[in-house]
Amino acid sequence: MSADAAQWPSGLPAALAEMMESAAAAGDAFGAPRSAALDAAEAFPDEECALLDASGLPRAYVPERLGGVPGGLPELLNALREVARRDVTVAVAHGKTFLGSVSTWVAGTEEQQRALARLVTDEHAVVSWGLTERGVGSDLLAGTMTATPEPDGGWRITGEKWPINNATRGRLICVLARTDPAGGPRGFSLFLVDKSTLPQGAWEPLAKEPTHGIRGADISGLRLSGAPVGADALIGEVGDGLGIVLRSLQLTRTLCAALSLGAGEHALRLVGEFAAQRELYGTRLALLPLARRVLGRAAASLALADAAALLGGRSAHGLPGEMSTVSATVKAGVPWIVQQVIDDLAELLGARGFLTEHHADGMFQKLERDHRIVAVFDGSTAVNRSLLISQFPLLARLIRKGSYDGPGLAAVTGGAPLPELDPTALRLVSRTGCSIVQAVPDAAARIADLAAAGSVPPRAAELAGLLREQTAAVAEAMAELPPTGKNAPAAAFAVARRFEACFAGAAVLHLLAAPGGTDRAVVLTAALERCLELLVPGHRPPSDAYEPLVPTVAHSVEEPVR
Repeated sequence: MSADAAQWPSGLPAALAEMMESAAAAGDAFGAPRSAALDAAEAFPDEECALLDASGLPRAYVPERLGGVPGGLPELLNALREVARRDVTVAVAHGKTFLGSVSTWVAGTEEQQRALARLVTDEHAVVSWGLTERGVGSDLLAGTMTATPEPDGGWRITGEKWPINNATRGRLICVLARTDPAGGPRGFSLFLVDKSTLPQGAWEPLAKEPTHGIRGADISGLRLSGAPVGADALIGEVGDGLGIVLRSLQLTRTLCAALSLGAGEHALRLVGEFAAQRELYGTRLALLPLARRVLGRAAASLALADAAALLGGRSAHGLPGEMSTVSATVKAGVPWIVQQVIDDLAELLGARGFLTEHHADGMFQKLERDHRIVAVFDGSTAVNRSLLISQFPLLARLIRKGSYDGPGLAAVTGGAPLPELDPTALRLVSRTGCSIVQAVPDAAARIADLAAAGSVPPRAAELAGLLREQTAAVAEAMAELPPTGKNAPAAAFAVARRFEACFAGAAVLHLLAAPGGTDRAVVLTAALERCLELLVPGHRPPSDAYEPLVPTVAHSVEEPVR
């Protein structure tokens, strides 16, 4: 297989899947026994990362105009999702380079961008992102790493960053450092530090931290001691660091959905295979109604999460000004939905889900542990819901009004090629709210017309109407809450969670309204059913609502065990 990713205009995810399948079949990298052994030893997946390098994945971390693969954020999301289907740890370990590079794509000069693109694509340089420090959690304004200007225009950087993914293994690290002793929103700047150019003693690694999940990842830290960097290490202007980070997070938070989707799909495959083989009550588990419902509902949940992630990634290109809302919604909502999938499947799997041996090389318990960290990456669920809560007044007003960015939404939901991602169009606060949700009434009307014409199941129109009602109810709940600062009440977080479900359901509606086949319509209708389950306490789908989504492996069981 060619290592030139440019040969895959829309096929990098498929090429990665083929490579990983071949490697696993050969009893090598990406196989379950090796993943289990690496996890038990807390060992870094060097061989797997080398294969991903050779297969062209680093080019997906780079904008197309700088030599990256076409397709933008959606293509990268699907590529990392393929890796996470095999091993979330590997996806986390390799994908960090995009997170470390993204600030340069957002605010770097043309020269800085081209230089970094060459390092990533040609040399497969590993780049990490140093934002957090001990004792301050997500409060970036409490950071103590300092950058002091030098007479020659360079800087001296002193301080620690911890815990940081690939802090030790990364050649480069993008750090947020205090450039104004007083701190504040304009008191921090970003620097891309190349450790290979630093003099001896200017930096040292902090020890790898043992972790519950992603055990093999390089979760460590970095200490800089008067590390000298040139003027060209500064990304953006002095004092712009926090704003650049917040805009960059809009892209990385959306990308985290790839990890959740991959983990959820891996879990469904493992449990579907188990159900097809397990003998119980004189039959196969996959033929029992309860098991089939669990499997089908899990598939519907993943279809719901997939719709949210897909339109979230496309929004970065078509609705970049709304990404402050969209990214927080996807980052909080998708891991929440997928964790419920994993929890439900774990009950079906029973004790085998906790075993490190004997069943599927312990892959289920590994992915379950690995997935829990996704909710913490790039701002925890609480942090992202707080960002949503801060935008409730605008969102409530625009949902009630029914206004949205029509051209932008058409770009996101239509079949035309996406415009190139323009990082300069990212905004710290969305002025147009969330068009995907605000357009629910119009989308529901289109679904009703399609159902009348026989293009989608009649049930889809019923569910679309219910979602329209729930979206309006969420807007009312947002409007009733008092303006909140840092200390939002618990009720506000519950409303944020409902909004996340509305967003995912709205994404399904827009996809359902687009041209597609009958099978696709059935899957999306089931996803809508699951959305209403999450939104409406006591909502009871028809007994066969999820039956068409029972994994194919379960459908392959035809006869009871005699």
